[in-house]
Amino acid sequence: MPVSPIQSVDRAIEVLEYLADHGESGVQDVATHLDVHKSTAFRLLGALEARRLVEQPGERGKYRLGIGLIRLATSVSSQMDITRVARPVLEELADSIGETVNIAVPDGTVTVNIDQVRGGSSIISHNWMGERSALHATSSGKVLMAYDDALLKAGTDRTLELFTENTITTREALLDEIETVRVSGIAYAREELEIGLAATAAAIFGYDGRALGAITVSGPAYRLDEERLTAAGNAVLAAAQKVSEMMGASRM
Repeated sequence: MPVSPIQSVDRAIEVLEYLADHGESGVQDVATHLDVHKSTAFRLLGALEARRLVEQPGERGKYRLGIGLIRLATSVSSQMDITRVARPVLEELADSIGETVNIAVPDGTVTVNIDQVRGGSSIISHNWMGERSALHATSSGKVLMAYDDALLKAGTDRTLELFTENTITTREALLDEIETVRVSGIAYAREELEIGLAATAAAIFGYDGRALGAITVSGPAYRLDEERLTAAGNAVLAAAQKVSEMMGASRM
């Protein structure tokens, strides 16, 4: 009877849990634990090894957890740490500006909001938690692309979808704006994702200088006119620098 994809995934996870509990183990040990043929255990370990989730440190046939798991754990840890560390700063920023404040992180070719605080003026504001938005049409996407070459390539080597008449839809214009963001450290989106919505963002950096995410302020364009949007941008930059230092980044 063929093994279902779900059963294969379940077995792969069980392999990882077994190695976490027992350390270096041979193929036969894994097969015995899973109650499967040795060849099945070997295929599972081979697939996990290809993804660097397990590795063979020396002697053939012995496996241990691999460095790929560190990368995955670091990604989750970074996102969790950002929300925990940044929360008081977000609340202070939302209170002072009165608009919705979010933390956004990159996810492939989009950004996703992982935390949100509403200011006093944003009682009926849109709930952005969990929303995925295009890189080129958001302030968070622009500022993250400015400090991540791989993300910049992902965001520019594609058709730039038109959302409103203000959306940037050419690679050249987007790259020009990214250069401006690099100079100031602040990104803006002026009714580019939605008509009537204005936003500004600045990046949060980790101890290794990598951009972990972005703090954004967004609200109705009639409230965030050019003067208030610029002031919000400066406030967001200060808040992002504060969180970056709390995350271990060198003094900005």
